[in-house]
Amino acid sequence: MGHAPRITPSAIRRFLESQSSAGLVLMGAAVLALILANSPVGPSYDTILHAYVGPLSIGHWINDALMAVFFLLVGLEIKREMLDGQLSTWPRRVLPGIAAAGGMMVPALVYLALNRGPTAAGWAIPAATDIAFALGVIALLGTRVPASLRVFLAALAIIDDLGAVVIIALFYTAKLSIPDLAGAAVAISVLIGLNRLGVRRLTPYLLVGAILWILVFRSGIHATLAGVIVALTIPMRCTPGRPDGDADSPLHTLEHALHLPVGFIVVPIFGLANAGVPVLTLPAEALVAPVTLGVSLGLLLGKVTGVFGFSMLAVRLGLADMPAHAGKRQLLGVALLCGIGFTMSIFITLLAFPTSPILQAEAKVGVLAGSFVSGLLGYALLRSVRTPARRAVDQRPSGEVA
Repeated sequence: MGHAPRITPSAIRRFLESQSSAGLVLMGAAVLALILANSPVGPSYDTILHAYVGPLSIGHWINDALMAVFFLLVGLEIKREMLDGQLSTWPRRVLPGIAAAGGMMVPALVYLALNRGPTAAGWAIPAATDIAFALGVIALLGTRVPASLRVFLAALAIIDDLGAVVIIALFYTAKLSIPDLAGAAVAISVLIGLNRLGVRRLTPYLLVGAILWILVFRSGIHATLAGVIVALTIPMRCTPGRPDGDADSPLHTLEHALHLPVGFIVVPIFGLANAGVPVLTLPAEALVAPVTLGVSLGLLLGKVTGVFGFSMLAVRLGLADMPAHAGKRQLLGVALLCGIGFTMSIFITLLAFPTSPILQAEAKVGVLAGSFVSGLLGYALLRSVRTPARRAVDQRPSGEVA
């Protein structure tokens, strides 16, 4: 094996399988949260989330600290894909990049068409795709979905996550503390210095990263972005002369170590803490409020229109090729799955309406409704497709990625 890190077919398969399984666990956590919030134990559920442990409530520990680990993994995935993965060359970036752009712009426009004034702050809520949920649905379909479309969806979701990180940094930042920002800048400089000096042990990066999280938390910028910043400074290259390839890469080592705890602990806990909307106690008008409709229609109609429409336009203009062995109906099915926007959408909901529980509840209802219908329609469409593309997938050589 060469010295440069390489993503092998078996590594991609393990990644997709772990994400898919994590999506199924997340679905279970979301359902459990809804059951708890609408049962007799609902008040106790809410009391626990608002109970303080040290300086923060349990809910804030989950959303500000635990989710920083999720964003650390997101940052690692973005860096790996951009340098040595499915987004490492411009031809590979074109189609998922154009699709992701459409999948963020159109849902935001759909939302803004229904919301003006203070509620317009939620425009970015339907702009995100939940990769774990979407791949969880694809896992249920097996070989009905060509491998090229799974890779397309994963690449699109990575770009989507990058867009969400930029949106959070630019549009959902509170009043800034200059001294803490200055301290954060020093911490970032130290991280960059460690990278430039060739430090390969993860401990120094994580220790400085913990300090950075505190400074960013106090600065007014959302603390979870510290996780992305730390990830981008983790070295990916292997030690020259080492024969063990990826096993010697600090980035690959940390990413591998985080996949299971993030997928099966961090994100499900986030879902359990934030998907519990007391639907039965909401006023009837909340179910058809502008925020609810804007989010649900943004995910259901905006996502599929943006992803599928922009993708087909790119193909027709000759800017990109269709994913291998995939037809238009299959691409449309995957575009529908992009309307599943659970984790990042709910996260942005908390930032968009930090002081309004009713607007948070309306947005969460929209997220749950839009995601559920999008996932159901995407699953039904992909399951109904029986084309030569499927036979091509079924007849792959045994060593080709599934």
